[in-house]
Amino acid sequence: MSPNLVLIVVVGVLFAAGVYLLLERSLTRVLVGVILIGNGVNTLFLVASGPAGRAPIVGLNDVDDMSDPLPQALVLTAIVITLGVTAFLLAMAYRAWQLNGNDEVQDDVEDASIRRRADRDEVSSSYDDSAGGTMDEEGADDPSAEGEPAGVGPEGER
Repeated sequence: MSPNLVLIVVVGVLFAAGVYLLLERSLTRVLVGVILIGNGVNTLFLVASGPAGRAPIVGLNDVDDMSDPLPQALVLTAIVITLGVTAFLLAMAYRAWQLNGNDEVQDDVEDASIRRRADRDEVSSSYDDSAGGTMDEEGADDPSAEGEPAGVGPEGER
């Protein structure tokens, strides 16, 4: 039993083209990339399932001649997942088109400022190295580091 070389090349081309399109900034191209990768996964399941066989009904056919039903179930699951992700990305692209007039994904402002700070080797204004503690989400020190008791009493007060 040897796998079909043409199908293996098709899987490789579908994955390569899908990953290339996923790296683009246009949501339409990302959508096409997701569809290509979904089709590549489905073809990969067909290649991995082996040769076609008889219907997997016990008692009707010999066990050695039956096809494996698991790859068929995985392909159906992959089709449903790809359809859901496609619908979500299509809705995102349509909404971006309504708001901006294009479907280009813009840079996040906060990510750009973090990148600039990293390039200039600066630290954030909420970072205080002298405290010696860790910061919470708002950038404040841990309340237990300020001398307040960290535990909660039996009535719920600090």
